[in-house]
Amino acid sequence: MCGRYASSREPSDLVAEFEIEAGNVRESVEELGENYNVAPTNQVVAVVERKNREQPDETIRKLTTVKWGLVPSWAKDTSIGSRLINARMETVAEKPAFKKAFATRRCILPADGYYEWYTAEEKVNGKPVKQPYFIHPPDGSILSMAGLYEIWRDKSVEDPDKDEAWLWTCTVLTTSSTDDLGRIHDRMPLLVERERYDAWLDPLSSDTDDLLELLVPAAPGRLEAYAVSKAVSSVKNNGPHLLDPLPPDGEDPQDSPTTLF
Repeated sequence: MCGRYASSREPSDLVAEFEIEAGNVRESVEELGENYNVAPTNQVVAVVERKNREQPDETIRKLTTVKWGLVPSWAKDTSIGSRLINARMETVAEKPAFKKAFATRRCILPADGYYEWYTAEEKVNGKPVKQPYFIHPPDGSILSMAGLYEIWRDKSVEDPDKDEAWLWTCTVLTTSSTDDLGRIHDRMPLLVERERYDAWLDPLSSDTDDLLELLVPAAPGRLEAYAVSKAVSSVKNNGPHLLDPLPPDGEDPQDSPTTLF
Protein backbone atom coordinates (compact mmCIF):
# COMPACT_ATOMS: atom_id res chain seq x y z
CA MET A 1 0.00 0.00 0.00
CA CYS A 2 0.94 3.63 -0.21
CA GLY A 3 0.20 5.28 3.12
CA ARG A 4 2.67 8.17 3.33
CA TYR A 5 4.47 10.37 0.87
CA ALA A 6 6.32 13.67 0.50
CA SER A 7 5.02 16.63 -1.51
CA SER A 8 7.09 19.80 -1.59
CA ARG A 9 6.94 21.12 -5.15
CA GLU A 10 6.20 24.74 -5.87
CA PRO A 11 2.84 25.23 -7.64
CA SER A 12 4.75 26.87 -10.51
CA ASP A 13 6.73 23.63 -11.03
CA LEU A 14 3.50 21.62 -11.20
CA VAL A 15 1.90 24.12 -13.57
CA ALA A 16 4.83 23.67 -15.94
CA GLU A 17 5.01 19.87 -15.61
CA PHE A 18 1.31 19.28 -16.23
CA GLU A 19 0.73 22.18 -18.65
CA ILE A 20 -1.89 23.94 -16.56
CA GLU A 21 -2.95 27.49 -17.27
CA ALA A 22 -2.16 29.84 -14.39
CA GLY A 23 -5.81 30.78 -13.97
CA ASN A 24 -6.71 27.16 -13.29
CA VAL A 25 -4.79 26.85 -10.01
CA ARG A 26 -6.99 26.92 -6.93
CA GLU A 27 -5.98 29.23 -4.13
CA SER A 28 -5.94 26.27 -1.74
CA VAL A 29 -2.89 24.88 -3.58
CA GLU A 30 -0.84 27.96 -2.74
CA GLU A 31 -2.06 27.81 0.87
CA LEU A 32 -1.21 24.14 1.33
CA GLY A 33 2.55 24.48 1.21
CA GLU A 34 5.18 21.77 1.65
CA ASN A 35 4.40 18.51 3.40
CA TYR A 36 7.14 15.95 3.93
CA ASN A 37 4.89 13.54 5.79
CA VAL A 38 1.62 13.41 3.86
CA ALA A 39 -0.82 11.07 5.62
CA PRO A 40 -4.37 9.85 4.99
CA THR A 41 -7.07 12.49 5.70
CA ASN A 42 -4.59 15.27 4.77
CA GLN A 43 -5.41 17.73 2.01
CA VAL A 44 -3.17 16.95 -0.98
CA VAL A 45 -2.44 18.50 -4.37
CA ALA A 46 -4.13 16.87 -7.36
CA VAL A 47 -4.16 17.39 -11.11
CA VAL A 48 -7.68 16.91 -12.51
CA GLU A 49 -9.31 17.48 -15.86
CA ARG A 50 -12.97 18.52 -16.00
CA LYS A 51 -15.47 18.99 -18.80
CA ASN A 52 -15.92 22.58 -19.87
CA ARG A 53 -19.52 23.47 -19.04
CA GLU A 54 -19.62 26.05 -21.81
CA GLN A 55 -18.00 23.76 -24.38
CA PRO A 56 -18.97 20.12 -23.54
CA ASP A 57 -16.50 18.70 -26.06
CA GLU A 58 -13.60 20.50 -24.39
CA THR A 59 -11.88 19.93 -21.07
CA ILE A 60 -10.07 22.13 -18.56
CA ARG A 61 -7.05 20.92 -16.61
CA LYS A 62 -6.81 22.20 -13.05
CA LEU A 63 -4.47 22.08 -10.07
CA THR A 64 -6.53 21.71 -6.93
CA THR A 65 -6.56 20.16 -3.45
CA VAL A 66 -8.48 17.09 -2.32
CA LYS A 67 -8.69 15.08 0.89
CA TRP A 68 -6.80 11.77 0.87
CA GLY A 69 -9.28 8.95 1.52
CA LEU A 70 -11.94 8.48 -1.13
CA VAL A 71 -15.60 8.99 -0.20
CA PRO A 72 -17.89 7.59 -2.94
CA SER A 73 -20.77 9.81 -4.00
CA TRP A 74 -23.25 7.23 -2.66
CA ALA A 75 -21.71 7.06 0.85
CA LYS A 76 -24.00 7.99 3.74
CA ASP A 77 -21.14 9.73 5.57
CA THR A 78 -17.42 10.40 5.20
CA SER A 79 -16.14 7.73 7.59
CA ILE A 80 -15.55 5.28 4.74
CA GLY A 81 -12.77 7.50 3.42
CA SER A 82 -10.21 6.32 5.98
CA ARG A 83 -10.52 2.80 4.55
CA LEU A 84 -10.20 3.82 0.91
CA ILE A 85 -6.79 5.48 0.71
CA ASN A 86 -5.64 2.95 -1.91
CA ALA A 87 -7.34 1.20 -4.83
CA ARG A 88 -5.86 -2.01 -6.23
CA MET A 89 -5.30 -1.98 -9.99
CA GLU A 90 -6.45 -5.58 -10.18
CA THR A 91 -10.00 -4.75 -9.03
CA VAL A 92 -10.43 -1.00 -9.51
CA ALA A 93 -12.64 -1.33 -12.59
CA GLU A 94 -15.13 -3.60 -10.79
CA LYS A 95 -15.31 -2.52 -7.15
CA PRO A 96 -18.39 -0.36 -6.43
CA ALA A 97 -16.34 2.15 -4.41
CA PHE A 98 -14.02 2.87 -7.34
CA LYS A 99 -15.76 1.80 -10.57
CA LYS A 100 -17.48 5.09 -11.35
CA ALA A 101 -14.48 7.25 -10.47
CA PHE A 102 -12.19 5.04 -12.56
CA ALA A 103 -14.43 5.60 -15.56
CA THR A 104 -14.70 9.38 -15.35
CA ARG A 105 -12.76 10.92 -12.45
CA ARG A 106 -9.09 10.09 -12.71
CA CYS A 107 -6.34 12.34 -11.38
CA ILE A 108 -2.61 12.57 -10.84
CA LEU A 109 -1.18 13.06 -7.37
CA PRO A 110 2.28 14.66 -7.65
CA ALA A 111 4.88 13.61 -5.10
CA ASP A 112 8.60 13.81 -4.42
CA GLY A 113 8.48 10.14 -3.45
CA TYR A 114 6.72 7.84 -1.01
CA TYR A 115 7.58 6.01 2.20
CA GLU A 116 7.31 2.30 2.79
CA TRP A 117 8.14 0.18 5.83
CA TYR A 118 10.26 -2.95 5.68
CA THR A 119 9.43 -5.48 8.38
CA ALA A 120 12.59 -7.14 9.65
CA GLU A 121 12.84 -10.60 11.15
CA GLU A 122 14.40 -9.27 14.33
CA LYS A 123 12.14 -8.17 17.16
CA VAL A 124 12.34 -5.64 19.99
CA ASN A 125 10.18 -6.35 23.03
CA GLY A 126 8.45 -9.06 21.05
CA LYS A 127 7.48 -6.77 18.18
CA PRO A 128 8.99 -6.86 14.65
CA VAL A 129 11.29 -3.96 13.80
CA LYS A 130 9.88 -1.79 10.98
CA GLN A 131 12.37 0.33 9.06
CA PRO A 132 11.02 3.16 6.87
CA TYR A 133 12.46 3.74 3.41
CA PHE A 134 12.02 6.70 1.10
CA ILE A 135 11.38 5.63 -2.50
CA HIS A 136 11.81 8.26 -5.20
CA PRO A 137 13.13 9.04 -8.71
CA PRO A 138 16.91 9.42 -8.37
CA ASP A 139 16.92 12.25 -10.93
CA GLY A 140 14.68 14.38 -8.71
CA SER A 141 11.78 14.38 -11.18
CA ILE A 142 8.16 14.51 -10.07
CA LEU A 143 6.58 11.18 -9.14
CA SER A 144 3.17 11.25 -10.86
CA MET A 145 1.02 8.80 -8.93
CA ALA A 146 -2.18 7.57 -10.56
CA GLY A 147 -5.24 8.47 -8.53
CA LEU A 148 -9.02 8.69 -8.58
CA TYR A 149 -11.16 11.45 -7.13
CA GLU A 150 -14.76 11.73 -6.02
CA ILE A 151 -17.11 14.58 -5.15
CA TRP A 152 -19.43 13.94 -2.21
CA ARG A 153 -22.45 16.11 -1.42
CA ASP A 154 -22.62 17.20 2.21
CA LYS A 155 -26.36 17.49 2.78
CA SER A 156 -25.83 19.24 6.11
CA VAL A 157 -24.97 22.32 4.03
CA GLU A 158 -28.26 23.45 2.52
CA ASP A 159 -26.86 25.77 -0.13
CA PRO A 160 -25.32 23.66 -2.95
CA ASP A 161 -23.52 26.73 -4.29
CA LYS A 162 -21.25 26.88 -1.25
CA ASP A 163 -17.84 25.21 -1.48
CA GLU A 164 -18.46 23.49 1.86
CA ALA A 165 -21.40 21.60 0.32
CA TRP A 166 -19.01 19.46 -1.71
CA LEU A 167 -16.17 17.30 -0.40
CA TRP A 168 -13.44 16.37 -2.88
CA THR A 169 -11.52 13.21 -1.97
CA CYS A 170 -8.98 10.90 -3.61
CA THR A 171 -7.31 7.51 -3.54
CA VAL A 172 -3.94 6.23 -4.83
CA LEU A 173 -3.89 3.30 -7.24
CA THR A 174 -1.47 0.51 -6.38
CA THR A 175 -0.01 -2.60 -8.00
CA SER A 176 2.46 -5.37 -7.18
CA SER A 177 5.95 -4.06 -6.55
CA THR A 178 8.76 -4.61 -9.01
CA ASP A 179 11.41 -7.09 -7.93
CA ASP A 180 13.89 -4.56 -6.58
CA LEU A 181 11.32 -2.68 -4.49
CA GLY A 182 9.33 -5.79 -3.59
CA ARG A 183 11.93 -6.60 -0.97
CA ILE A 184 10.64 -3.66 1.02
CA HIS A 185 6.90 -4.06 0.42
CA ASP A 186 4.77 -6.09 -1.99
CA ARG A 187 2.68 -3.11 -3.17
CA MET A 188 3.58 0.21 -4.75
CA PRO A 189 1.74 3.18 -6.31
CA LEU A 190 1.06 3.09 -10.02
CA LEU A 191 2.70 5.81 -12.08
CA VAL A 192 1.50 7.87 -15.01
CA GLU A 193 4.32 8.61 -17.43
CA ARG A 194 4.47 12.09 -18.98
CA GLU A 195 3.43 10.95 -22.46
CA ARG A 196 0.28 9.43 -20.94
CA TYR A 197 -0.90 12.39 -18.85
CA ASP A 198 -3.46 13.50 -21.45
CA ALA A 199 -5.01 10.09 -21.96
CA TRP A 200 -5.20 9.30 -18.24
CA LEU A 201 -6.77 12.59 -17.22
CA ASP A 202 -9.25 12.81 -20.12
CA PRO A 203 -12.77 12.61 -18.58
CA LEU A 204 -14.24 11.90 -22.02
CA SER A 205 -12.44 8.55 -22.18
CA SER A 206 -13.91 5.62 -20.21
CA ASP A 207 -12.84 2.40 -21.94
CA THR A 208 -11.65 0.14 -19.12
CA ASP A 209 -9.12 -1.84 -21.15
CA ASP A 210 -7.57 1.28 -22.67
CA LEU A 211 -7.30 2.94 -19.26
CA LEU A 212 -5.69 -0.05 -17.59
CA GLU A 213 -3.07 -0.17 -20.33
CA LEU A 214 -2.01 3.37 -19.44
CA LEU A 215 -0.92 2.35 -15.96
CA VAL A 216 2.53 0.95 -15.38
CA PRO A 217 4.62 -0.02 -12.37
CA ALA A 218 7.96 1.73 -12.17
CA ALA A 219 10.49 0.21 -14.55
CA PRO A 220 13.57 -1.37 -12.90
CA GLY A 221 15.95 1.41 -11.94
CA ARG A 222 13.28 4.11 -12.29
CA LEU A 223 13.09 4.50 -8.50
CA GLU A 224 15.63 4.17 -5.73
CA ALA A 225 15.13 3.48 -2.03
CA TYR A 226 17.14 4.41 1.02
CA ALA A 227 16.53 4.09 4.75
CA VAL A 228 15.33 7.15 6.67
CA SER A 229 14.71 7.90 10.32
CA LYS A 230 11.81 6.29 12.13
CA ALA A 231 10.72 9.85 12.94
CA VAL A 232 8.59 9.68 9.79
CA SER A 233 6.43 7.02 11.46
CA SER A 234 4.76 9.76 13.53
CA VAL A 235 2.53 12.26 11.72
CA LYS A 236 3.60 14.80 14.35
CA ASN A 237 6.99 15.01 12.64
CA ASN A 238 7.44 17.00 9.45
CA GLY A 239 10.13 18.84 7.54
CA PRO A 240 12.81 18.16 4.90
CA HIS A 241 14.97 16.36 7.48
CA LEU A 242 12.64 13.36 7.15
CA LEU A 243 14.15 12.76 3.68
CA ASP A 244 17.72 12.60 5.02
CA PRO A 245 19.31 9.19 4.42
CA LEU A 246 20.53 7.38 7.51
CA PRO A 247 24.29 7.75 7.91
CA PRO A 248 26.59 4.87 6.88
CA ASP A 249 26.81 3.66 10.47
CA GLY A 250 23.01 3.32 10.53
CA GLU A 251 22.65 5.55 13.58
CA ASP A 252 19.04 6.69 13.87
CA PRO A 253 18.01 9.22 16.53
CA GLN A 254 14.83 7.21 16.94
CA ASP A 255 16.34 3.74 16.99
CA SER A 256 18.92 1.45 15.46
CA PRO A 257 17.58 0.50 12.00
CA THR A 258 17.84 -2.68 10.04
CA THR A 259 19.86 -2.30 6.85
CA LEU A 260 18.27 -3.79 3.76
CA PHE A 261 20.51 -2.54 0.98
